[in-house]
Amino acid sequence: MGINQNYKLNIIQWYPGHIAKAEKNLKEQLKSVDVVLEVRDARIPLSTRHPQVPEWVGSKARVLVLNRLDMVSPQVRQLWTNWFKNQGEEPYFTNAQQGQGVAAVSKAAQAAGVAVNQRRKSRGMLPRPIRAVVIGFPNVGKSALINRLVGRRVVESAARPGVTRQLRWVRISQDLELLDAPGVIPAKLEEQEAALKLAICDDIGEAAYDKQLVAAAFVDILNHLYATAGDVLPDCPLRSRYELDSTSYTGESYLHALAELRNQGDLERTASQLLTDFRKGLLGTIPLELPPQ
Repeated sequence: MGINQNYKLNIIQWYPGHIAKAEKNLKEQLKSVDVVLEVRDARIPLSTRHPQVPEWVGSKARVLVLNRLDMVSPQVRQLWTNWFKNQGEEPYFTNAQQGQGVAAVSKAAQAAGVAVNQRRKSRGMLPRPIRAVVIGFPNVGKSALINRLVGRRVVESAARPGVTRQLRWVRISQDLELLDAPGVIPAKLEEQEAALKLAICDDIGEAAYDKQLVAAAFVDILNHLYATAGDVLPDCPLRSRYELDSTSYTGESYLHALAELRNQGDLERTASQLLTDFRKGLLGTIPLELPPQ
């Protein structure tokens, strides 16, 4: 990935107690659902995949949701769709803030749960609504997706007997119920490069990290993508926005040059500006990952 070796230092610190609690809650939630909606960030579909998800989800049906479709170009979406289909998965792209793609996710969740009621029927039991939960990293858009799925079609919201009281189910349709609290994937990653991308995209939740290192890493990743797949990226986003091209710099030296040019050498302010502009989409539709060749 052409990333400076300094990043091997653990620049991102998580809080272990917080993680243990999140993991316990997640396992509790997963016991009582039929279908798991796993939400990832469309800019970093691989880094927002938690290595333990298959183990946690087990044999339950899973629907893959790639949120923030507005932050990547249609061309990049197509590349990921093809790649995931080759892996035997169908990704559903959404913009949960605006509601795009959400109806298809609701349908997919119902379809994924059909087998549950077939099993119930074969045992002489009556069908019941499929129960789903939304899981994913802290800021990937889980709550927005839940709000969109629930919409104004809430028929009832009831704590089920026999299920921990905090689990509240919202009836979305005759056939689907949703746990109204998202399941948070604990974000302790051994993989620092994935952790960096989570920090750049602001998907990391409660963690401490060095903004300047993260902003410099962002520029390094961008330069690397331009060198390897420039045709699917917007044209010179940093030059367009800041009148300073990054390709002849390392991430760190670019940060210094940009700080001199725009903020009287204030590195912290420059790092914040770079990250905020990227997160708000002001640099254009920039993916930080493309499908592995």
